[in-house]
Amino acid sequence: PAAMAVISLTFGQYILEPLFMPCAVPPMAVKLATAIGITSVMYLNSMSVTWTARIQIVLTFCKLLAMGVIIVPGMYQLFKGETKNFENAFDMNNVKLSGMPLAFYSGMYAYAGWFYLNFVTEEVDNPERTVPLAICISMAIVTCCYVLTNVAYYTVMSAEELLASEAVAVTFAEKLMGNFSVVVPLFVALSCFGSMNGSLFALSRMFYVASREGHLPEVFSMIHVRKHTPLAAVLILYPMTMLQLFLGDIYSLLNFMSFLRWLFIGVVVLGLIYLRYTKPDLPRPFKVPLFIPVVFCITCFFMVFLSLYSDPVNTGIGFAISLTGIPAYYIFIYFNHRPKWLQRALDCFNRTLQILLVVVPAEQ
Repeated sequence: PAAMAVISLTFGQYILEPLFMPCAVPPMAVKLATAIGITSVMYLNSMSVTWTARIQIVLTFCKLLAMGVIIVPGMYQLFKGETKNFENAFDMNNVKLSGMPLAFYSGMYAYAGWFYLNFVTEEVDNPERTVPLAICISMAIVTCCYVLTNVAYYTVMSAEELLASEAVAVTFAEKLMGNFSVVVPLFVALSCFGSMNGSLFALSRMFYVASREGHLPEVFSMIHVRKHTPLAAVLILYPMTMLQLFLGDIYSLLNFMSFLRWLFIGVVVLGLIYLRYTKPDLPRPFKVPLFIPVVFCITCFFMVFLSLYSDPVNTGIGFAISLTGIPAYYIFIYFNHRPKWLQRALDCFNRTLQILLVVVPAEQ
C-alpha cells in the first residue's frame, strides 16, 4: 500500500500541474486527485484482466514517449555545450551519512519494477525463459532511459534547482519548451498511472496466492463470478492505500516503505544463498553467479541499518508494523487447531465478503 501511495502521489502532482502552472499545486488538491486516480485503477483491475493488460501496454508506450520528449531536447542541449551543471558533479564535500539511505531508497525505488514480474509468474507463458529474459531486457531499457533522462535534466537545471522542484519534469519543460511544456506533465502523469496499474495488478496476485497458501483469509483467493478477476485481493489494498495517502507525504512514505521492502528482499536473497549450499540438488530453472546475490544482500542490509540511524521514526514505525506479523503468523497459520471462536469469526468474514463481492473459489 505504501508503494502504491508513493507513485500515486506523483501522479496527483503531475496531473494537476497544467491547471495550476506557474503556481504551486495545493497539497490537499494533490491528495484528492491521487485518491481519484487510485479509485480508477482499482475499478479497472476489478472489472477486467484483459483490459488491464491492454491499457498497461498503451501506458508503457506513453512512459517511453514521455522520456523521449525529455531526453531528445536534453541531448540537444548537451551537444550544444551546456555542461556547466556537470562540473564537480561528484563533489563529496556536502555529502552527509544521514542522507545516504534516502538517496539509495529513491534511486533503487526508480529501478524496483524488476521484482513485480515475479508476482505474476503463473500468468506468464514459459516463465523459465520469459521471466529472466524480460527482466534483463527491461532493466537495460530502464537504465538507459533513466540515466539519459537525468543527464537531460542537468543540462538546464542545477542540483539545487532540481532538489527544490516539486515536479522536476515540469520545471525542465518550462525552461526549455515554452508553451509546449504543458504536454510534459500529462505524459508523466500517464506514465505514473501505468505504474499504478502495473503495481496493483502484481500486488493483488501476491495477496491472491498468499490466501491460496493459507496465509490470508480464504476469500482473497476467490475470483468474481462473471469478471474472473481476483476482486477481493484487489480491493483489500484500497483502504490501506487511502489511509497512508492522507497520513504521509512522498518522502516519509518512501523511507517507511523502502525500509521494509529492502529488509525483506535482503532476507529472501540471503535465504536463497543458504539454500544454494544446504540443498544444492533442488531444481533451479535459472541461476546467477553467487557474487551477485552476495553483493546485493550486503547493499540491502547496509541501507536498512543506516536508515535506522538517519530516520529512526519512519523506519521504527515500519519495523514495529513488521513485528506484528509474528503473532499473526502463529495465530492464523502455525497452529493447526485454532480456537473455535476464531475459526467461526474467520468463516463469517469469508462468507460475508463472498456474498457481498459475488466471488467463488477459483476451481469453480
